Amino acid sequence: MLRTDTLIRRLAPCVLVFLLTVAATWSTAAVAQAPDTTARPANPVTSAPALQAGPMVGYGTHRTAAVWVQTTDPAPVHLRYWSVTPEDSVAMNAGIIPDPDTTTTTPLITGADGIGLIRLTDLEPGHTYRYEVYIDGARVERPYPLEFQSQRLWQWRSDPPAFDVAVGSCAYVNQKVYDRPGRPYGGDYRIFETIAEANPDLMLWTGDNTYLREVDWADASTMNDRYAHTRKLPEMQALLGSTHHYATWDDHDFGPNNSDRSYPLKDAALELFQRYWANPTFGMPDVPGVFGSFMWNDVEFFLMDDRYHRSPTTAPRSEKKTQWGDAQLQWLIDALTTSEAPFKVIVNGGQMLNPNTEYETLARFPQDRKRLLNAIAEREIDGVVLLSGDRHFTEMAKYQPEEGYPLYEITVSPLTAGSVGPIEEKNDLRVNGTLVDQMRNYGILSFSGPRTDRTLTVTIYDTDGAEQWTRQIHARDLKH
Repeated sequence: MLRTDTLIRRLAPCVLVFLLTVAATWSTAAVAQAPDTTARPANPVTSAPALQAGPMVGYGTHRTAAVWVQTTDPAPVHLRYWSVTPEDSVAMNAGIIPDPDTTTTTPLITGADGIGLIRLTDLEPGHTYRYEVYIDGARVERPYPLEFQSQRLWQWRSDPPAFDVAVGSCAYVNQKVYDRPGRPYGGDYRIFETIAEANPDLMLWTGDNTYLREVDWADASTMNDRYAHTRKLPEMQALLGSTHHYATWDDHDFGPNNSDRSYPLKDAALELFQRYWANPTFGMPDVPGVFGSFMWNDVEFFLMDDRYHRSPTTAPRSEKKTQWGDAQLQWLIDALTTSEAPFKVIVNGGQMLNPNTEYETLARFPQDRKRLLNAIAEREIDGVVLLSGDRHFTEMAKYQPEEGYPLYEITVSPLTAGSVGPIEEKNDLRVNGTLVDQMRNYGILSFSGPRTDRTLTVTIYDTDGAEQWTRQIHARDLKH
């Protein structure tokens, strides 16, 4: 039998190893469970809301204007603006900033899509205003001037001012992952910078102002993504920020190619268009659509909606087949009858005079075309000029009715979508020398002259601003 002291001596090494092992295990566990004291932010770093697109100047009147913005996230946005004289404007462009009297708008919170429309009131007629955008109190820097204007109060005081209107349609912005394979369909985005350098007073977007793709057609959220993708194009921003913009649509910013009133998301499309454009009005209380009218100086523009109420283009001919719908067409006829403008410009997505029925022209809807032309003659409506896009080429058409004055239509297309040509399509109404194909282009409508002898000068330019042709139309020649 072992003595106690002998047993202790023999077990001591084993006990020591056991105790050391347990101690090491406890130490490791303690280190693993100890709080990590490495310095780090209390919350993940997030970027403050920024300006995603715009600002874009919308409608303008004698005493009001609208400025559209889109932020990356909902945020409070306000403007600071001030009137500048021509001398001040030159000085500011030279970097000499005077101390103007400024107005600051009440902040508004942009929506879930980041969009906000700031409506300015109490402007003084005939002023040019500079403005700045603030997001959450911080001024947004822009490398180009931001301006809007209030229309001049010329009535009973002077001749109407001369002014320029830029015109374009078919603006396609590539997004490779969703585009058709092969050569990109869109391009020459610098055309927007060229237009901005021309410094027009306003711009008319005559349809296909973005191109909804197959991945966009089935859901309002993806349609919104497409609109947002186009609107934030860098080359477009300077033009948006200093020119007043008005728009109507055609099939590609409404829905699928050649879409009509059967499109299931037409109401979502209408709401989206109203969110991204700042026209003064859209439709009537009981007649939805993007149609409406506005005055710029002495000229009245009538924006038509050729999609929301449209019968299928390929439907058989009948008295009920319509492009505009009875209510919209009656509104147009009544508004033209009431107007006293020397030039009454009807703006439509598709061509209206072209008699060719192969494409999406008004000739595919003969009842609407006949009703409009008859009304112009029977009501002796003077000064009508038509403006359209859609066709991916540019031309001027001239239609001479049996009685009355000649009707002119200016078709301008495309801005950045693919151009077509050489054009072999026959159009008996085409004015010789006005066909522009195989190139992207835009137009400038210049209105000038004394009140009793106004003149419209139409000039077409290519992407880099090279003139392609110019023609004049005199108001005195557009009378019954």
